[in-house]
Amino acid sequence: MYRVKYLAVAALSIPVLTLSSAWAYESGDVSNGGTIAGTVKFVGEAPAMAKIETTKDVDVCGKTEKFDEALVVGDGNGVKNVVVSIANIEKGKAQAAEGGTLDQKECIYTPRVVLSPAGADLNILNNDGILHNIHTYSEANPSINKAQPKFRKKMTQNFAQSETIRVECDAHSWMKGWLVVTDHPYYAVTDASGAFELADVPAGSYTLRIWHETLGEMTQDVTVEAGGVASVAVEMAQN
Repeated sequence: MYRVKYLAVAALSIPVLTLSSAWAYESGDVSNGGTIAGTVKFVGEAPAMAKIETTKDVDVCGKTEKFDEALVVGDGNGVKNVVVSIANIEKGKAQAAEGGTLDQKECIYTPRVVLSPAGADLNILNNDGILHNIHTYSEANPSINKAQPKFRKKMTQNFAQSETIRVECDAHSWMKGWLVVTDHPYYAVTDASGAFELADVPAGSYTLRIWHETLGEMTQDVTVEAGGVASVAVEMAQN
């Protein structure tokens, strides 16, 4: 079992992960692939999550208390919503054909970080019965700014180029999320315990890219053995 540990310190500005397009990914069958599994932990005392004041559409948005999820640290100091991917992997299993789903529930983007393959349609849901607005801030893809009225329960949007995109709702200023448009299938988002897993990875040596919206970005080398599990322990900290 291979184990690595790394400490990251947050940058002063909000990081936006830009994915390289200078290489082409080749998909195919993976025989006796391995797994990269691990956790991302926060170093030190986690800051308290700030309460969100719902100032609009309170009958829908204010049903439950809401907190700023820019940094969610759970039991055992696991960090939620960290994106872990293999940088510039050349070949492996096929990427899913279906796009991801971004929902709007009680005026919160769910999930906060959504993965969706490049070239696939992202499904954007509105289950609130009120007007929402999808406003993306991107570099490789055209930015969009579209209203989603209450009668439009679902709309789709295609993103052709891989990158990480900030998503906001102009109708509700506290609504923020991230769309990661993927160029291969080896991406994962950490769960509430900070855990992640990348399965069916061809044997070999790789560089992991680890990204969080407030804690920054880091890389870490890892070796995957055929049929084995490479265990990765990551530590991240704020300035």
